[in-house]
Amino acid sequence: MSKHVDPDTLLLRMPSLRATRAFVAAAKYQSFTRAAEALCVSQAAISRQIRELEEYLGAQLFMRVGRAVELTAAGSVYFEAAQLSFVNIAQAAERIRSAPTQKPVLTVCCSPAFSALWLSHHLPEFRTNNPDIELNLITTQNFVNMEPGVEPDIIISKITRVGVGYKSYPLCHDIIYPVCSPTYLERHPEISSLEGMRDSSLLDLSPFGRSGVAEHVDWEMWLAFQNVDIDERPAESPPIFHANDYNLIINMVLTHQGIALGWNQLVVGMVEKGLLVRPVEQQVTLRNSLHYLAYKENTEYQDACMRVRDWVLSKFARWCV
Repeated sequence: MSKHVDPDTLLLRMPSLRATRAFVAAAKYQSFTRAAEALCVSQAAISRQIRELEEYLGAQLFMRVGRAVELTAAGSVYFEAAQLSFVNIAQAAERIRSAPTQKPVLTVCCSPAFSALWLSHHLPEFRTNNPDIELNLITTQNFVNMEPGVEPDIIISKITRVGVGYKSYPLCHDIIYPVCSPTYLERHPEISSLEGMRDSSLLDLSPFGRSGVAEHVDWEMWLAFQNVDIDERPAESPPIFHANDYNLIINMVLTHQGIALGWNQLVVGMVEKGLLVRPVEQQVTLRNSLHYLAYKENTEYQDACMRVRDWVLSKFARWCV
């Protein structure tokens, strides 16, 4: 006896993929005629499919400009999503078709800052030593509400329990200290004191950006740990720069534009190479704040997951609790 399956509302609400493909081609070439040539169909077929898509969406997708067509505001929104989806589908299909042997493909999820400042520097070693494992990286600031259908094999975040079926391992505490470029320190020797640093060009990570790094520490709080009041900055001090992009802030530090708070696990490599320096020796260690690696248990690629897990843990061994 077959089991009854309830209607899948998401799939039932999906517009026609054939019509969407015609739309993407027309938007790409800004011409129904060229879209028809690219897809080896008639122009009438392209026009009919786009008309059906517009009727389904209840919105006009193109407006005519002479012999060409241009996207409307609604068309631009749909094109951005549709083109990306088709690229992802095409790339996934090509990987499957061209793969000489089936490799485990693991999805790793982490913050943009961890991806840019830690993972990108260590990945070459992992890929050299593990050519049989393919990694698919997803970055997010919101580890609680991930996109539907996204089920990472490895998650690196500040969340203790990311979901059912995952096992978590602590990586490190938050260790936070100021960093600047050697050139900036040479130009501003006064920042070797806490007060001099307070009065200098401070680059601050805003609350949204801290969600993937350390939620509650900004310059005001860090200085308060050192019994220094940020409100005592002289009126002529440079304005504090705020951004929610930690990668931007670190790039500004590297180009001698000010001082930022450095989260040890993200900046220690640059400090050890001399690209960044610590103008003062003080630091703040948050004993109640941890970063974790969580990996999915009982999957088809269990061995590969454990190898990624062990590799990341080995890199954090000197900071592990």
